[in-house]
Amino acid sequence: MAVQTSIPVLAEDRPEYAAKRDELRAAGIRYVLAAYTDVHGVGKAKAVPIDHFTSMMRGSELFTGAALDGLGQEPSDDELSVRPDLERVLELPWRPGVAWAPGSLYYHNEPWPMCSRVVLQRAVDHAAQLGFTFNLGIETEFYLVRRENGSVVPANQRDVLAKAAYDIVDLLDNLPFLDEMIGYMNVLGWDVHSFDHEDSNSQFEFDFSYTDVMSMADRQTLWRMMMKETARKHGFDVTFMPKPYANRTGTGAHFNMSLADTSGENAFADPDDPREAGVSTLAYQFIAGVLRHAPALTAIACPTVNSYKRLVKTGSMTGFTWAPIFRSYGRNNRTHMLRIPLTSPRVESRAVDATCNTYLSAAAYLQAGLEGIEQELDPGDPLPQNMYLLNDDKLRELGVGTLPRTLLEAVEAFESDPLMAQVFGDDLHRSYVELKSDEWWDYHNEISPWEIDRYLTFF
Repeated sequence: MAVQTSIPVLAEDRPEYAAKRDELRAAGIRYVLAAYTDVHGVGKAKAVPIDHFTSMMRGSELFTGAALDGLGQEPSDDELSVRPDLERVLELPWRPGVAWAPGSLYYHNEPWPMCSRVVLQRAVDHAAQLGFTFNLGIETEFYLVRRENGSVVPANQRDVLAKAAYDIVDLLDNLPFLDEMIGYMNVLGWDVHSFDHEDSNSQFEFDFSYTDVMSMADRQTLWRMMMKETARKHGFDVTFMPKPYANRTGTGAHFNMSLADTSGENAFADPDDPREAGVSTLAYQFIAGVLRHAPALTAIACPTVNSYKRLVKTGSMTGFTWAPIFRSYGRNNRTHMLRIPLTSPRVESRAVDATCNTYLSAAAYLQAGLEGIEQELDPGDPLPQNMYLLNDDKLRELGVGTLPRTLLEAVEAFESDPLMAQVFGDDLHRSYVELKSDEWWDYHNEISPWEIDRYLTFF
């Protein structure tokens, strides 16, 4: 995509850069991570001594895009530079003396269109043009695990209940790790509301305050990094795999979405809603846009082979998987892709997991919802049924389809959806299709233990 010309030009120095450097130095900061998030949602960075903070802010830290997935560069191209967001530089509470400076990638003083943050910023700007701010909360679920004799097992060997949801004893047994994490999150101002033991062994969830979408995408990226380091300090690992165990409940990262108007009020709220869900016509239009593009959105929000082992009806010790299967919505009904919770006027998508790139996923969801608003789409009335119990004839009668069943199916939907090409840009759209198609075929071409057990001497 890029053409080699010259070394990227640095932005102009600004007095606030030096002021921030002095503030950080006085707080004991020695190193700053000039960071961006790659197409997989994984944080990448160069570490910069505090004395070089001002040049870092001007874009001195260069990345070879050809060495990384999804950036569209060749080895012959000039490097990309990261331009950190000055307002978002913060000290890592678990790493005293180190600060994190998330930013966007630039090429020759222009934002790089294949950068995740740049994609989200385009969506944020579109919403702003319509008079809206997109607010997002994420339900952060995870497993604590160990490797034992070549297998993955729950971190806490005493955590063995068949129905472990909300169990107090196993929650308290893991409190040292959970308490440390909550302390860090609250130091960062995230305001943890609650935490609980989830449905499976050594599975937990934190709930913390929503915020504007760019801040939440930054938080999710930082949270995953913080979780990994803290878990290892306690002698185990954290996994965000949607389905680390075939017979246990999967792990999601539900998006809780709303739009605020120019006064800051929730534009999804309507206590007089004739459909009795407490949300506005605007919210229903947003829902309709998301449902229209649901198959393509799933490729981004559930981006791994393993993601689709969560999106199934069966596979949980407690009977239900609690995972979305259907392209549908309802009120406070967890058998749909989209749910309107009782507690506040918002739309929850359950078809998101923590392996996603939050910037890209949020951008795609936002643009799909905005299309629904601009075209005044209507999703119909919310469905009250337990969708897991409906047969195919009833689903057809209701006009309800299913979400993709494999990564390949989702990627094919993503490739054929014109809105996704518009959201991502042609180059990133094409690159994402290639990257995820390769991932699927790499998996598909492996011979699994299941196949050996099933077929080796069967015939």
